[in-house]
Amino acid sequence: MQIKRSVKSLVAAIGVVVSISAVHAADMTGAGATFPYPIYAKWAEAYKKATGNGLNYQSIGSGGGIKQIKARTVDFGASDMPLKAEELDAEGLTQFPAIIGGVVPVVNIDGIAPGKMKMSGDVLAGIYMGKITKWNAPEIAAINPGLKLPAEEITVVHRSDGSGTTFLWTDYLSKVNAEFKVAVGSSTAVKWPVGLGGKGNEGVAANVQRIKNSIGYVEYAYVKKNKMAYTQLKNLDGQFAEPDDENFKAAAAGADWNKAPGMYLVLTNQPGKLSWPITGASFILLHKAQADAEKGKEVLKFFDWAFKNGGAMATELEYVSLPPAVVKLIADSWKAKVKDGSGKALW
Repeated sequence: MQIKRSVKSLVAAIGVVVSISAVHAADMTGAGATFPYPIYAKWAEAYKKATGNGLNYQSIGSGGGIKQIKARTVDFGASDMPLKAEELDAEGLTQFPAIIGGVVPVVNIDGIAPGKMKMSGDVLAGIYMGKITKWNAPEIAAINPGLKLPAEEITVVHRSDGSGTTFLWTDYLSKVNAEFKVAVGSSTAVKWPVGLGGKGNEGVAANVQRIKNSIGYVEYAYVKKNKMAYTQLKNLDGQFAEPDDENFKAAAAGADWNKAPGMYLVLTNQPGKLSWPITGASFILLHKAQADAEKGKEVLKFFDWAFKNGGAMATELEYVSLPPAVVKLIADSWKAKVKDGSGKALW
């Protein structure tokens, strides 16, 4: 009888161990921005090889990521539109930047090679308000002397989902064009006067590739991956800049994260001869009070690992890694703000 009880106890104990191990072995879950998806996927693959721990990230758009983290259905949310300090406080959230990249105009026009067409904010605003409707319009021809422009209607492509990429795009256009600011405005989702929608950066890229004489906007990693024809863009200093990691870095050079309440900082239309005008950081959203302390700590460990080991992968995909001083600032914010149920710091 004693032996049977011992066996039962051992089996029960093993059962508890297996159950706990299964919980700890479960992947972290995140959802949101499509802008950083290529680098998050690359980091996640490398992190799993290094640690055995996985990440299940849903590339559903920033609006979806904000909703899911507020509803506590994921371990972290991701958004290219940072939340203001008052909204973070109201929801019990904290945020930090994870990566910097650029949003890029892309076109599909016969005979127009990548980087050969020039654009300005005013011209883009005119196109996206439906005021400039043909590729050979005087406004486009004036900044593209010598470029053969077709007398074809422009098909406008925009995001159909709540999107941080749209926030960066519309924030930039609102800064450079007063009429756009009033007529369309700046948000993750706006009422577009013209055009057709695509879900995610993937959907916009697919539509532009499929439709002749179209224009859209996507994160630069999607331009590289799909070998799309991008345009140059006139920056605040009046220079036509190319989209690449050096010019994204130039736009972010003056960012002062120390002075940004809740780390809220938008990097569009920054000064500098090399600055890419539609540069932005992508942010991670976390609950300050972690219901599952082990999972919360694993999320922090993942991003700490990515900051320390993911720089070369980021550069390969034309993203910009955060400077060491910003990484330290982020780690300090984790120590101060992210806690378990008893109020103990997780980091």
